[in-house]
Amino acid sequence: MGEEPPAGSENPAAERTSLSAGGAPGRKGFAGDVLTLVTGTTLAQVLVVLASPVLTRLFSPADFGLLAIFTSITKVLSTIACLRYEFAIMLPEEERDAVNLLALCITIVTGISLICLPLFIVFEPVIVAALNAPGLAGHLWLVSPFVFVSGLFVALNYWNSRSRLYGRLSVARVVSAVATTGGQLGAGLGGIATGGALIGANTLGQGVATGILAAQIYRDDYRRLTRRVSLHRMKGLLVRYKKFPLFESWSGLLNVTSWQLPSLLLPVYFSPVQAGYYSLAFRLIMMPMDLVGGAIQQVFFQRAASAKHEGHLAELTESVFTVLLKIVLFPMLTVSMIGEELFAFVFGSAWAEAGFYTQLLSIWAVLWFISSPLSTIYMIQERQGFGLRINLANFLSRLIALVAGGLLASPRLAILFFALAGIGVYGYLCIRLLSYSGIPARRTIGIIASGVIQFLPLGLLLVGLKIVGTPAILHLSIGIAACGLYFLHLVRSDSQFRAVLAGLGRPGVR
Repeated sequence: MGEEPPAGSENPAAERTSLSAGGAPGRKGFAGDVLTLVTGTTLAQVLVVLASPVLTRLFSPADFGLLAIFTSITKVLSTIACLRYEFAIMLPEEERDAVNLLALCITIVTGISLICLPLFIVFEPVIVAALNAPGLAGHLWLVSPFVFVSGLFVALNYWNSRSRLYGRLSVARVVSAVATTGGQLGAGLGGIATGGALIGANTLGQGVATGILAAQIYRDDYRRLTRRVSLHRMKGLLVRYKKFPLFESWSGLLNVTSWQLPSLLLPVYFSPVQAGYYSLAFRLIMMPMDLVGGAIQQVFFQRAASAKHEGHLAELTESVFTVLLKIVLFPMLTVSMIGEELFAFVFGSAWAEAGFYTQLLSIWAVLWFISSPLSTIYMIQERQGFGLRINLANFLSRLIALVAGGLLASPRLAILFFALAGIGVYGYLCIRLLSYSGIPARRTIGIIASGVIQFLPLGLLLVGLKIVGTPAILHLSIGIAACGLYFLHLVRSDSQFRAVLAGLGRPGVR
């Protein structure tokens, strides 16, 4: 990073990891890394999808609402559990700096989780009353251990991404899904169908995931980690990467809090039931991000850091942006037409309102899905101030949107306003991120327009069928079949899609 090696470095050159190579020679390319992550995430999501129709019939929307509120609290706190130093783990050229950043993250998350425990025990009655969620009483003490294992998982995850041993993460995700889903099903079938049971199972799943990942890293990297840790070096890195807590921690806190506002404010203005509807809608929208986008984000971060040094960031970014758009635009536009029918069919008629929420959120979800993996560009370009401004705009616009819907006494309007706010902020974010990587706005808009035109025949057909009043099962069948054919065509005949997933996101690839 342009700094001289600290005193005591036996052989700094030997300790460097090659950013351009992305790790050890001979390892898999972009596609292999993404595929490794996607495989584990796919298995985890298959378990969740298979269990969801059963869980939505065992637990009520109010139960899922309590889980959503608890999850919102823990996600907000987990965001700053390492003060965002976890991002810095990817950046140093010298491996021992990365090791000391990992040790720094573990120290910080331990301290923050210990502070949380007495606070949530003492102030539990106040928090429960403020959120209009009496069902949370007796469960808020779990916030502290959840924040600890969640924050530790994030730090280990970035160490793992730097090492490019993505198979570890896949194993952790699958085992976590088994533990979480198994705990929820066991509680529901055993007659303990409560929000508290969902919260307990979720905490168990996160703890298992962290334990599995930590055990694998300890097994493989013990010598690399322990022999390089230095309190003096940790202090130096604390200062060297101070922009992360000064800018990125506030930026991340605003970002995650803005995400959790629906789960926190819908119960206040309405009831936990609306939070339950939103949580299921949001979980289904998140699945493509968890399945593909999250994997691409981790691999893209490492590749983009290398591409910046090598001068081909624009080519890499445009290739990944185009593929992300092809993955998400067609299916989410389809969901915008048939979401209500889809949820009623899969999860039961009680959840049709969650499907309508998904329809309202679908266009926003497209922009979010695309910008999320690419958001690391502003960190690579060291523009943390921009990230803070974007997240402040996100937070304020979402807060205003939800409060407006609450004052108008309409949860549907609250979700609609929330979605419109997201479309504005994330649309602008996409254009700026691509601009930072060297892609002009005109080119970005042209790529998006091409995807929309591809969907128009199906969209017009579904609108026509709804106007003439055909059965809902017909809309659902046509929409699902069209998405299946679209992805089959994409895999078989789209050369750019195959090129990016074959690891060809390097100079000269379009």
